[in-house]
Amino acid sequence: KSDSDTYSCDIGDAQSRAKLTVQEMPVLFKQELQNEEVKEGKQVRLTCELSKPGTPVKWMKGDTVLCASEKYEFKQQGTVAELIIRDVKSVDA
Repeated sequence: KSDSDTYSCDIGDAQSRAKLTVQEMPVLFKQELQNEEVKEGKQVRLTCELSKPGTPVKWMKGDTVLCASEKYEFKQQGTVAELIIRDVKSVDA
């Protein structure tokens, strides 16, 4: 997208110009979240892979947006996004 701009070729007495517009590809899931089972009190890691590195991710439980805390940790490296849930309780299902 950052390559979008007007480009020119200059030969001294003449110039040719063209406008380049780059359309961003939509971000897709290369690997979606998988269902997990974990024993109460343990830790679970939910992982997904995106088609584009550095894509902002929002983690949610139902309709509630999760915030980083002692309970929830978010990691993202390249195209892989992870949610770590610590000390899992039955209400986390």
